[in-house]
Amino acid sequence: MKTILNVIWLVLSGFWLFLAYLAAGLLLCITIIGIPFGIAAFRIGVYALWPFGYTTVERRDAGAPSCIGNVLWLVLAGWWLAIGHIVTGLLLCITIIGIPFGIANFKLIPVSLFPLGREIVPTDRPFASSW
Repeated sequence: MKTILNVIWLVLSGFWLFLAYLAAGLLLCITIIGIPFGIAAFRIGVYALWPFGYTTVERRDAGAPSCIGNVLWLVLAGWWLAIGHIVTGLLLCITIIGIPFGIANFKLIPVSLFPLGREIVPTDRPFASSW
């Protein structure tokens, strides 16, 4: 079932979300300071490409730099991304067929608000990989 949902998601919105996060990641990687944020944007983009069957978990080894980076991300970009996912999710939930896709948009909200110090894992292994 998750494969069918992922393919429909990919055709309807996943590919465009992936391209948007990819473009944002490339722009962020122009400067040395922006590289961690660019990598986070790439991570979100891959998650937005195939959201069904995956979830995000916090990494235990994420420290103070991740916290500071998340605060910067939240102020500069996170709010806007989260609002976009909320609006899109609500619009998708209007129809019965769109409810799973609306929920997938809601799953993207936490990682779009605080992307640093998070890891994307399959739902059958909902634990961060230990280093």
